[in-house]
Order: sequence, then C-alpha cells, then structure tokens
Amino acid sequence: MSIEENYQKAKAEFAAFGVDTEEAMKKVKKIPISVHCWQGDDVLGFDGANSLEGGIQTTGNYPYRATGKDQLMSDIKEAVSMMPGTKRLNLHASYAILGKDAGKVDRDQYKFEYFKPWVDFVKGLGLDGIDFNPTFFSHKNVKNNLTLSSPDEKIRHFWIEHGKRCLEISSELGKAFGKPCMMNIWIPDGYKDIPADRLSPRLRYRDSLDEMLADKDWDHNYVMPTLESKVFGIGLESMTVGSSEFCQNYAATRHITCLMDMGHYHPTEVVSDKISSMLCFYDKVALHISRPVRWDSDHVVLFDDELKEVAKEIIRNHAEDKVVIGLDYFDASINRIAAWVTGERSMEKALLYAATLPNEELAKLQNEANFTKLLVMQERVKMLPFSDVWNEYLRRQGMDENYYEEAMRYEKEIAPSRK
Repeated sequence: MSIEENYQKAKAEFAAFGVDTEEAMKKVKKIPISVHCWQGDDVLGFDGANSLEGGIQTTGNYPYRATGKDQLMSDIKEAVSMMPGTKRLNLHASYAILGKDAGKVDRDQYKFEYFKPWVDFVKGLGLDGIDFNPTFFSHKNVKNNLTLSSPDEKIRHFWIEHGKRCLEISSELGKAFGKPCMMNIWIPDGYKDIPADRLSPRLRYRDSLDEMLADKDWDHNYVMPTLESKVFGIGLESMTVGSSEFCQNYAATRHITCLMDMGHYHPTEVVSDKISSMLCFYDKVALHISRPVRWDSDHVVLFDDELKEVAKEIIRNHAEDKVVIGLDYFDASINRIAAWVTGERSMEKALLYAATLPNEELAKLQNEANFTKLLVMQERVKMLPFSDVWNEYLRRQGMDENYYEEAMRYEKEIAPSRK
C-alpha cells in the first residue's frame, strides 16, 4: 500500500477515538521551532574562539565542521530543507559577521549590521524569523568562570554592555520579521568547589541584569527577553549563580520570560512536569529542547518518553502560542546535518503525536475519577498507527524518512573542500 493509502486507513482508526488527524497536522505545521545554528560548527562561532570555555563542552572529532559563514549557511540550508513544519533560526552573538571590522570590534560593540546578512539569509529560506542569544562564554573577559556576577566591575561592565547591544540587535531582528525575537540570557557563572559566599554573586547578577534590561534602546514589542537557569556546568560543579530558583524569581519579578532547558535540572527532575506550573503564572514559557544523558550533555534530541510528555503539555493545554520552542543540542561525533534533522524531526514528531491523542476524552476520564478506564485508554492509544500519520505529514511537505541518504550525499559533495 502507498503512504496515502496507509494514511487513509490510519485516519479512520484515529477517528474512532475522536481524533481528527487532518486538524492535528494543520495545527502542528504552524508551530514555530527555533533551529539553533551552533550544531553546525560545534558552538565555536565566528569571533575567534578555538575551543569552548565557560561551563559547556562538545565532544567528538567528526570531520567537515563548518568554519565560516558560507559553509555554515550552506549547511543550515541543507538541514532545514529536510525539516518539516514552521522554522526559525536561533543565533548566538558569536556568529556576528564582522567583515572588515574583524579583530577591531569586541562583543560590547556589536551592532545590527553584523547580523544583517543573517536576516537576508533567513528571508531567502522563507523561515519565520530569528531568535538571538548574547554569548557569555569562550571569551577573554570570562574571568574565573564569572561574567555578570564578577566582583570585577570592569568585567561586569563589559558584559552588561554586551547584553545591551544584544537587546538592540534583537529589537532590529524582531522588526525585520515583524514579530518578537526571543533573546535568551544564559551565563556560565559559578564555582568548581564549595563557595564561601553564594549571596554576593547572585546579588551582582541581579543588579547586572537590572542595568542591562533598563536600557531604553530596544523595543519591547519586538524583543522577548528570557532567562535560563542551570544546575551545574563543567568546572562549575558546586554552584551556579543562575540557579533555577534565581531565574524563576527574577523573571517573575521583572516581568520577563523564564526559559527551561531540558538538561539544566537535577537528574530526577523533568521539564514536562514544570510546564503546567509555569503556565499558571507566566504569559509565555520558553524551552530549550535538549537531551541529557546523566548530565547536561546536549545529546541529539530523540522521540523519547520525556519529549512526548513535553509535547503533550503544550498541545493538551492549548499552549501552542504560549510555549516558545527552541532546539539546543550539539554532537561533534556524528554527521552534523543528520544530527540537526534528527533532533528537529523528533520535536515535530512529538508535537504531532500529542496532537493525535484523544486529549479531551482522557482529561474527562481523569476529572470523573475513572482511573481504570483512563489507564486502559492511555495504553490503547499507544498502539494506534501513528507512523502512518507521520509519513503522510512528511509526504505533504515533499519529504520522506530517507534523510540519511541525502545527508551522506551532501557530505560527499562538501568533503573535498573541508578537512
């Protein structure tokens, strides 16, 4: 049977459970997913870093890493051509295209013109917009693993200025696409061993953020500042300044958005359980979709149980316009194009899976305290022919599951010009 014939059969089976697969596909296709640029070059960027520093790490030595804007843009174009749904591009400030100013301009002086080529590129691909991140790592002014919380006023000032410039850049990026640009703030600040003073660094971080966000040269209509926490980092095992409690309280009291990264919590915590709590108090919730393996290892996202639960929380709570989805993973041990596509498709697949569940009926059973039938129904729907719906979703967007072959073809094409 063809993909279309299999889908028609599956459509009828889902309909018996009260699920309209046509509406499910339409809904999921409209949900923007922000695709991170840094999978393509192992997070090194264009402004001089030769290795990652500041509590993060990528591992592996797979060849053909992008080493400049032309190579990275080519790789992004190839990857997004195999990604279904609505996509945005997520940039770090370290991907500034400095041109003639290279070596003369530091991060505290960045301006929109260094990112205008990205706007033209993204518009050329027909993507939904650009999201942005200040880059508080891999720089000479990360002193003793501290930036915005440093006791050194000069260091703090440098990074506050970087944050202000990034807000201005994000504002222009938002205007370029006529919709808000999510600007996510994450710092690596922390301590390897037990600190003697936890409060002072956090007070300095709070005050630095206040000063950064008080700048008047950015447009609130086009920038959505978010703040991301972390439980620990490499070389920061004992304490991070931007803990979950700090970031949630700061975001709540300053009326900005809290961002939750799936790898930035204790091993027994899951982001899926946090989303509904956040939706009780925040207009928007932001996510970094990642996959931790024992720690914040940023493994390629898979269609696993936790990703399904995250997607369920978004779909069944009708929070498609409230939860902002960004991808954040990087693997230097495998083909980077295949890694990119696998992760993005996993997110799309999880959203579609969640949209093809009889969510209203399941919620009704819970409210009626009919837990036996709820348990039985939850098990029965696992066996519905979801793969046939997914294959039809891909087919309608001119894609299929054979992206490995295309990734290998592209690798063979670029291999002669890259080491």
